Amino acid sequence: MKIDISGKQTISVFQLTAVFSMLFALVGFSYNVWRMEITEYNSNMRSASFELLLQLSELESIVYAAHYDNDLILGNPRKGWVKVNLIADLSMITEPELSVAAEELKLSWQSNWELLPNDEASAQAVVSEIDDTRAQVRQLLKQLD
Repeated sequence: MKIDISGKQTISVFQLTAVFSMLFALVGFSYNVWRMEITEYNSNMRSASFELLLQLSELESIVYAAHYDNDLILGNPRKGWVKVNLIADLSMITEPELSVAAEELKLSWQSNWELLPNDEASAQAVVSEIDDTRAQVRQLLKQLD
């Protein structure tokens, strides 16, 4: 069967079917690639976020052990430095807002770690930055598809 378009040219139904099939396949493939990219991004953000939440809670326990328990083993500042640097490194693969929060946490730790055992304000400053970073992680998790 042929369809007359301009009087002299004709297009067969087979040709129309082939063209529409190619367009449909192209649109379907494009959507599939886009969806896979979004899914991979979401998976990476979730994994990094859950690890960040774990590291933030461990850092918080180090702060509490150093300040409230005066425990030099559990509140060891070297462990705190490892946690702070790991948090900063993990935040680099997330959103920029979270990287900024992690850098602020690192700066807070840098200026307060020596005073943690004896100064309540130093402990509260670090815990406040931990809470701010945790809030940024939760915000990131909420906005994922």
